[in-house]
Amino acid sequence: MISFVLCKLTAGLEQKAISQIKTIRGIKDVYITFGGWDAIIIAEADTMDKLSNLILREIRSTHGVQSTETLVTTNY
Repeated sequence: MISFVLCKLTAGLEQKAISQIKTIRGIKDVYITFGGWDAIIIAEADTMDKLSNLILREIRSTHGVQSTETLVTTNY
């Protein structure tokens, strides 16, 4: 499953956080954005459990990440 993780970053730590996030297994791409969110992370995992671990243990624990909101895609 593919998800879009909206991410707020700490000012001054954006580049460092994004560089670290890009090295996480399951991260397909990272885009810097303007507006309410600082970055959109494209993440992929086989199961919801694996996706939860990826977000909670990897992305959210990255120094410079303040908060996230995850949009999970679906096939209809």
